[in-house]
Amino acid sequence: MQKILVVDDAELNRELLREILKDDYQVDEAENGEVALQNLEECHDEVVALLLDLQMPRMDGFAVIDEMKKKGWIKNIPVLIISGEYAVEVENRCFELGVSDFIHKPFEQSIVKNRVKNAIELFSCKNQLEQKVEEQAIALKKQDIIIQEQAEKLMEAKPFSRLMMEYGSAIMEVETRLKVLNAEFSQEYNRNPFESIKSRLKSAASIYEKLKRKGYPITTESIREHLNDVAGIRVICSFPDDIYRLAKLLMKQDGIILVREKDYIKYPKPNGYRSLHLILSVPIYLSNEKKYVKVEVQFRTIAMDFWASLEHKLKYKKHVEEADEIEKQLRICADSIEVLDYQMQEIRNKIDSAKG
Repeated sequence: MQKILVVDDAELNRELLREILKDDYQVDEAENGEVALQNLEECHDEVVALLLDLQMPRMDGFAVIDEMKKKGWIKNIPVLIISGEYAVEVENRCFELGVSDFIHKPFEQSIVKNRVKNAIELFSCKNQLEQKVEEQAIALKKQDIIIQEQAEKLMEAKPFSRLMMEYGSAIMEVETRLKVLNAEFSQEYNRNPFESIKSRLKSAASIYEKLKRKGYPITTESIREHLNDVAGIRVICSFPDDIYRLAKLLMKQDGIILVREKDYIKYPKPNGYRSLHLILSVPIYLSNEKKYVKVEVQFRTIAMDFWASLEHKLKYKKHVEEADEIEKQLRICADSIEVLDYQMQEIRNKIDSAKG
């Protein structure tokens, strides 16, 4: 039988509660807070619920709760307050301290049974969920260690090192072509089509994890065939029309092959994300051969990049309250940014026309 501890200085209250609950639980009693804590010290792992009076001599209920919090017992034992009053401020204070529920006097048998039963079941579900979360966290930690170990082995392999060199060379090839276009625009039109270029190579751990998650073999051939984002470049432009002009000029250049295009500017993601994504097959010239390597190029305006950066930081924060409302506000911000981008583009066009 599950054990319940009833703590009340009034013997009559203890007897009434014992009679109500004795068919379903083993009911232990304590006449004050000190005796209750002694009892819990010996068998807190066995107690599934604590029925606690607040007003008691020597040590009141608040002192018992405070001690239970210090020892960590209140996380595992639901506390139900035995009370003859309905003061809102008292109940609020109790709930803030971690109390599960109230049992009001005079005692109604069905209500007492149901409140105790519900409190125990809720705590049992909570503890099971916490245990599962802890087990998953341990499993994920072990998985991360395995991924890191395998990634280190991957990095040590000569074929992988050569492949990453090729991806790095492809990034340099695209960056060079973009910088040449930028220099030409600066000379011809006295302005630059983009503000900055950011590039990155996917880490060995990320490559390993993605191949494993998608069920692909962990080989250099598999990386070439199945992953399009090992080499990544982000181009930050001032205006939306610069994005399309620059992308078009890049794709027209000799040797550049368009593998895939995703236009999230014309067709934004549901959360409001906007960017132009191109998967390009880019030629690199080695000592004895020409090879084609895939590079992912993302084009964004300054405003789009600002939004995407903040959205990413907020998205991966833990324990975010009102997530739906935040997503709604982010979508509104994304729409506002789109309006701002085109307003600024229109102002630039008017300035350019006035100069002409």
